[in-house]
Amino acid sequence: MNPQELLAHGDNGKCWSQALSAKQGYDIDLAYQDALAVRTLRIARGEKPRGYKIGFTNRTIWPRYNVFGPIWGTVWDTTLTSSSRAQRLSLVGMCQPRIEPEIVFGFKQTPKSDATLDDIFYALDWIAPGFEVVQSHLPQWKFEAADTIADGGLHGKLIVGEKTEVSAVASSAQDLHALLAKASVALHRAETQVEVGVGANVLDSPLHALEHFLKELRGCPGSTDIQAGDVVTTGTWTDAYPIESGQTWRASFSMPSFSLSVSFED
Repeated sequence: MNPQELLAHGDNGKCWSQALSAKQGYDIDLAYQDALAVRTLRIARGEKPRGYKIGFTNRTIWPRYNVFGPIWGTVWDTTLTSSSRAQRLSLVGMCQPRIEPEIVFGFKQTPKSDATLDDIFYALDWIAPGFEVVQSHLPQWKFEAADTIADGGLHGKLIVGEKTEVSAVASSAQDLHALLAKASVALHRAETQVEVGVGANVLDSPLHALEHFLKELRGCPGSTDIQAGDVVTTGTWTDAYPIESGQTWRASFSMPSFSLSVSFED
């Protein structure tokens, strides 16, 4: 498939007929170039990049998906919703959607070159709970890492809950890392608790996930660096769970005021 065909599948919610990784020599580097070509097409038709998603930061789920390292993709103005209230979200156009509870960051400036964890901390503006709705255009979520990258990083939608200034949560990078590493989230479908996850699942903490992502982003030819105002969601604390119209999901993080809920509809 070429970038135009990848974009068309993203629009119509239909599965690919064949994995890109089935083509000999198709690797992660080629997949990122395809993803960046799709990004160019989306910008050309009027969509605006609003930041990034990091995927597969949760080491506990790597064997389930046969992906053994983080990936990243673009978040768009057409896929991003920010609200402190409960959300209703349409699943129209989504392909095999699943839900993930995550921690989302907002940047107030571009981190400096060769940024340390402290540099990244001081570049942050806010932190918030979030739900990423992920999707796969390969049947039964069977893929290789390169497929997930070309598939937009599996990004479908991002719901950002109530934002809190990072300085109100922690006074240093190490304090924020420690807080998030020991925090937990309870994920519920209606009144049923589905799973409890912890921040340490996400490359030891979401802040460490940011550090890893920034190096990968800047090492990718043709990528665009973090900009002031960008959001970055750092990866799921639990497994990704299938969702369907009529369901309501809730994530309650152990940090005060860090919770959100979403109901899905056609």
